[in-house]
Amino acid sequence: MAYTTINKHTAHFNTKLFTGNSSTNAITGVGHQPDLVWLKSRSGANDHQIYDSVRGATKYLRAESTDAEGTASTGLTSFDSDGFTVGSAGTTNNNGADMVSWNWKAGTTSIPSGSTTDPSAVSINTTAGFGIYKITAPSSGNYVLKHGLGATPKMVIVKRTDGNQKYMVWHHTFSNATNDYLQLNDNAAKASYATCWGTMNSTDCTIATGGTLDTGGVHIIYVFTDIKGYSKFGSYTGNGNADGTFVYTGFKPNWVMIKPIDVAQNWQIHDIKRDGYNPNNDNLSSNNTNTEADNKFIDILSNGFKNRTNGALNVSGDDYIYMAFGQTIVGSNNVPCTAR
Repeated sequence: MAYTTINKHTAHFNTKLFTGNSSTNAITGVGHQPDLVWLKSRSGANDHQIYDSVRGATKYLRAESTDAEGTASTGLTSFDSDGFTVGSAGTTNNNGADMVSWNWKAGTTSIPSGSTTDPSAVSINTTAGFGIYKITAPSSGNYVLKHGLGATPKMVIVKRTDGNQKYMVWHHTFSNATNDYLQLNDNAAKASYATCWGTMNSTDCTIATGGTLDTGGVHIIYVFTDIKGYSKFGSYTGNGNADGTFVYTGFKPNWVMIKPIDVAQNWQIHDIKRDGYNPNNDNLSSNNTNTEADNKFIDILSNGFKNRTNGALNVSGDDYIYMAFGQTIVGSNNVPCTAR
């Protein structure tokens, strides 16, 4: 787990709610200039829209779809110093719609040392353990991405942007780290392919052409690593009890996404802003366009989260992965307090 100091989580990640107005809408109060913005209507069955600064404003991907990148001149039109601006597009700013945005800060645009001609563009935040990379896949073999994070990746998401392709997800807890993958756009269980991934270490993120990358295709890659007191990429096993499994993260999650890996079931996204109190933590799913639901799956606690159903995210014996980003640090320098 990487160690650094994050004194204010909103400088690196924040959930921001807003109301659509079908016009120019400058969203402020994010706490930083985001490099990855994920937008979803809470009150309408609209697409998930993913924008990042490496591909550029107006360029979107749909989380629930295998479609290639699209351009929306009235979608997200700029990344601003304390948020972003959206235009009149209905998916991102429909009049009166209750919207949620999840915002991550990257930042440094220097290509990491040791890289070849690719990646063509990057945005890297070593403090928060997050990087965005735009690459062109080779004709064959492994692509070795020099990620520049200084710590071993814990989760990797890959999407082709110039053609249709599923989102390929790698998580460090997979039993077969070379072959296993999940799809962010689908509720499918974990699957395996001959070779999807290779070496993951403090300098390299290795991705296989033919398994994960499409030959010659342009891809966007999101790489994450753990930061104590701020982010965690882990796993747990359900206990099938309404007094469900407790998952320790070491901080209060601001945002958490959970997926069972052995059965077909939705990715579930929770945050502390859309409802903000237990047990009514509303959920959205990355793999469908459904409106926000109040399923009361989890309690969000000061040091992790706890399942509150005997099914869904807590089926007895089922294994789950999650990614979580923290609301606040506990103690100093991101080190959780110890009891006295």
